[in-house]
Order: sequence, then C-alpha cells, then structure tokens
Amino acid sequence: INKHYGKSQLFRLYNQIMNSLGINKPKKDTKVVVAMSGGVDSSVVAALMKQEGYDVTGITLKLYDDTKQSKEGRQCCAGQDILDAKRVSENININHKILFYQKKFKTEVIDSFIDSYAAGETPIPCVQCNQTVKFRDLFKYAKELKADALVTGHYVSRIKVNSHANMYRAKDQNRDQSYFLFSTTQEQLDYLRFPLGEIDKSETRLIAEKLKLNVATKPDSQDICFVPNGDYASVIKKFRPESFKSGKILDINGREIGDHEGIINYTIGQRKGIKIASNNPLYVVNIDADKNTIIVGNKECLEVKQIRLRDLNILGSKKEFNETINIKVRSTGRLLKAKIKFLDNSADVEILDKETGISPGQACVFYSKDDLGDKLLGGGWIHKTYNKNLSTKLTS
Repeated sequence: INKHYGKSQLFRLYNQIMNSLGINKPKKDTKVVVAMSGGVDSSVVAALMKQEGYDVTGITLKLYDDTKQSKEGRQCCAGQDILDAKRVSENININHKILFYQKKFKTEVIDSFIDSYAAGETPIPCVQCNQTVKFRDLFKYAKELKADALVTGHYVSRIKVNSHANMYRAKDQNRDQSYFLFSTTQEQLDYLRFPLGEIDKSETRLIAEKLKLNVATKPDSQDICFVPNGDYASVIKKFRPESFKSGKILDINGREIGDHEGIINYTIGQRKGIKIASNNPLYVVNIDADKNTIIVGNKECLEVKQIRLRDLNILGSKKEFNETINIKVRSTGRLLKAKIKFLDNSADVEILDKETGISPGQACVFYSKDDLGDKLLGGGWIHKTYNKNLSTKLTS
C-alpha cells in the first residue's frame, strides 16, 4: 500500500475504515462503556463519546458506604459523585448504570490496604482498585454487555503499533497515571481506550465548560475514597484496633531510643511525629513488623540501592528490556535509571540513580524510551529494600 499512497492518503483511508477508537465499525454501531466516577475527566470522556456518535453507556461503581466526606478535599466514588455522574448522564442523554461492588471492594481493596499497613508497608489502594473491581470486574461486565470498548478518563496514552496495543505516559506528564495502571494486562489494554492521553488537564476543563457539564469546576479527587480527611489511621483503628500495639523505636545500631504507639502510624521516610530529641533530624528508615519496631536514622540512611519485587506484570515481552531501563518507585517520583534481574515471578532491581525513602508496599514501574515517548513495560510490588546503612540485604 505504501507504494501507491502517500501518508496523508493512508491516514484518510484508515479513517474511512476505522472509527476514532480504532474499531472497524460505524460509530453509531459501536457500543462503548464509559467508567464514570462523577469527576470532570470521566464526564468529559462520556460527553465526547456521545458527541462523536457512539452508543454510550455510563457506569458508576458504588464501592463503599460513605458516611462523611472531607470538607477540605474531594473523594472519588462517594455518594455525591454518584449523583454527579447521574446528572451528567441525563444531561448528555446516555444510559447510566450503578454497580454495587461494596463487598468486593472491602475484601480486595480495604482489607488489602489494612493488611499492608499492619505489615509495615505503605500501600497504594488506587492500584489495587484498578487491578480488581475496575479493570477486572468492570471489564468483565462491559464484555457481558457486548460493548466494543471500555473507555476511561485516565491520563495515559494507548498507541497501537503493528496491531499491538501499548501504553505510554500521557502528554500531560503532571497528570500521567500510568504508574497506577502498571498491572493492566494485555487483554485489558486491547479493550481499553483513554481519550484524554493526548491532551492537558486544562484542555479537559475547557471542554467541560464548553459542553456545559455540571462538573466543569468540580475539584479533583484528593483523598483515598474510603479514608475521610486523609486519616488512614482511623480506618485501620475501625477495622483492626489491635494494630495499635506499642513498641520500641531503635537507632540504626539497634539501640532503644524511644517508644511508638503502633507501627501503622509510620511510613518509610517520615520525619514528623517521631518525637525523639536529636541534634540532627531523624527519619523512619525501616519498619520491622515481626518485631514491632521502628528504626530511625539520619537522611543519608534513607538511600536505597536495591529492591526486590513480587507479583510482576509484564506488558509485551521481556526481550524489550534493555540492559538499563527507567523505573518509577512512587507515583509523583522522577524516572530513575536501573538494571533488572528477573527471577521467577519476582525481580531484583539495582537503582543506578540516587533515591531515598523507598517503601515496601509501593510499586516499581518499568519504562523504556522510544520515538513515541515513555512506554510502560509493566512493573511489580516492592517487597524488600536494601539500605546500605542497615545490616539487611536481599537474598535469593
């Protein structure tokens, strides 16, 4: 075909065959399910799909029984958000359904969150939510509706190359959410669409205003949906009060220098709340859940050079991994140079750049750089860290 058509002609020919979602159907015959959280992003996506002429059904998940919301911030999947999603659906004239997933969410997200904190980790419930009730259960339900695609308001780019769907960091890297989607499977990525991946958040707001959506000026979600006012300790106390067991605070040499009121009150890298007098600032550098102890030290003690990952998810092939790749070890962190050694369903990661405060329970996400941007290769959960100032090392 390339011998007979120029690039512009090929582009026009492609668009005559495929619709804007890359599906070989007229838009009016293409059924899409839009995951609607009640926020501006998913509402704009639903409105754009309707405006383009697709057969749209909006679905909102009821994930927990909320009793209060933060006055200072916004939460997703709360009662008001469900009402907002319903109002948007009525405004743009699409079908809207509510799925009641509270039991699944409690078991797979809230319980996992509490288990992780009780084990001395720092969990990311938003990844667990995407991995379970959203991209697994909602994915299955959309398939049952015989939808051609599941569309979301996530800021990531889905780019198809040689009939293979790939995920890249979003154009607006301040809003990029690929870190939270590292556990997406290839089957899910083939079915998912992310219309906001190539625009800035400011453009999304402008679209919402132009379409006169009632959520155009609605603040973004800030808190974890089931954690009122960001007070995660209150959630753990409600479901597992025995986690607040007092113990010892040790320095890096193992000397007792204070007491704590429960390891769930601490995270790696924490400075405030240690309540121990010292000439130099003290930071939490390790949490030993088995011994119920907190280890503190100076800032240099936070540097981590090696981490062990569990429960890997690899998109594509391990052949795509070069000797050195880029990783992220926190959602707001920078890309770091690293080397990966694959084991069975785990991996050891040697970090080549300086990084501090890496905590078990977080995710380590892999990227490679190519002409299209930063491509997501997958990732895994941080299980162990090696701190050069402590006696613990990774062992196979």
